[in-house]
Amino acid sequence: METLIDPKKTRPRKPRPGKTAGDTDAPKVTRDPEGTRARILAAATEEFARYGLGGARVERIAEVAGTNKRMLYYHVGNKEGLYLAVLEGAYEHIRVAERTLSLETLTPPEAIARLIQFTWQYFLDNPEFMALLNIENLHRAELLKTSEKVHAMHSPFVQMIADVLKRGVATGVFRPGVDPVQLYISIAGLAYFYLSNVHTLSVIFGRDLLAENEKTARLTHMVELVLSSLRA
Repeated sequence: METLIDPKKTRPRKPRPGKTAGDTDAPKVTRDPEGTRARILAAATEEFARYGLGGARVERIAEVAGTNKRMLYYHVGNKEGLYLAVLEGAYEHIRVAERTLSLETLTPPEAIARLIQFTWQYFLDNPEFMALLNIENLHRAELLKTSEKVHAMHSPFVQMIADVLKRGVATGVFRPGVDPVQLYISIAGLAYFYLSNVHTLSVIFGRDLLAENEKTARLTHMVELVLSSLRA
C-alpha cells in the first residue's frame, strides 16, 4: 500500500520574524575570529565617535562589520563591553605608535619636539580619538575606570618621557623638577584644545585655523613654547 506524504511536513519552515533562513539561536563561530573582532571594533569606533554611547546602535555596528548582533555579542559582550573595548583599542593604538618614535636615539630637545609633532599629527589624522575622549569625559570616565589595561599601557609611556627629561637635565639643557605626566598633559592640551575648538576659534578670530599655514604656525608655536619652558 502506497504511503501518502503530507506536503506540509516536507515544506521548509519559514524563519521566525527577525531571523534569516540561516540564523540559529546559537552564534555560528567564524573561521576568522580575529578578523571578525577587528571589523567589529573598527565599525564600533566610528559609530561611538559619531553618536556617543547613548546614540550608538549595535544593529548599525553589526551591519557595517558584516556580521549580526549575536556574533557581535559573542565576540565582545554587551554594548558597554564593546564601548570599553573601543576605548582600550584607541589608547593602545596611540601608545603603540608612540613607541616607534625612538626618542632615546635623539637629543632631549629633538625628542620632545618629535613627541609634540607626533601628538599634533596624530590628533589631526585620528579625529575619532578626540571624539571618544570627549564622550568618555562627559561620562566622567565611568567605564574607563573599570579597565584593567589602560594604566598598564600608560606606565611605559610616562617612563619614556621621564628618561628624556633625565637625559636633558644630565646634559644641562633642561631644568630639573619637571613632572613627565604634567608635561605630557600640557603637550596634549596644546593640540587638543586648538583642534577640538577649531571651528569656533576660526569664527571668533576670523582666520581659517585649519589652513596649512595656520597648522604649521601652530605646531611651530607649540614646539617653541614647550622647549622654552624646559630650558635650564
